[in-house]
Amino acid sequence: MKSISCIFICAALVCAVLFVGCAKPPTDEMNRAAEAVTRAENDNDAVTYAANSLARARDALAKMYAEANSKRYDAAKSLATEALNAAERAINEGRTGAARARDEAAAIVSQLPSLVVETEQGLSAARISGLPLDFSALNSDFAAARSNADQAQTAFSDSQYQDAINRGRSARAGLNDINQQLSSAVTAARKK
Repeated sequence: MKSISCIFICAALVCAVLFVGCAKPPTDEMNRAAEAVTRAENDNDAVTYAANSLARARDALAKMYAEANSKRYDAAKSLATEALNAAERAINEGRTGAARARDEAAAIVSQLPSLVVETEQGLSAARISGLPLDFSALNSDFAAARSNADQAQTAFSDSQYQDAINRGRSARAGLNDINQQLSSAVTAARKK
């Protein structure tokens, strides 16, 4: 009886080994995953605004190939699905991030012209009033802020939204600093 059950067990093991040896890699799923990751890697918005999801897609793709090379096809198929989903998520997050950055850049850039004019008028009024300020330094700061405002507008026009945001913030900070100095000088002059 023992030899018959031993024969059945050995036969089952041989069948299992043959079945695993005959299994095929999930080529279609792997190809779709690789194509999706490539699309995400070539999508500028995904690269710029969805770096974490793109990294997950790349990681899942690398693991998928490792599992396929080790003939663990079920794991490779699962990782192909994970890579595909992460790549699609990266593309969608990239679009959302780009839209958000575009809106933020538009808001900042649209505020700058009036702030430049207001600051320029404030500097002119301070000069005429004879306020005790370092106008040479203020003029230099104003030129730098105005240059950043112009570059922010150019970056926005070129769809370089993150650069537009950064330059716009810098311009706004510089102009606000000048206006704060002007306001402090006016307050000090009134107290005298």
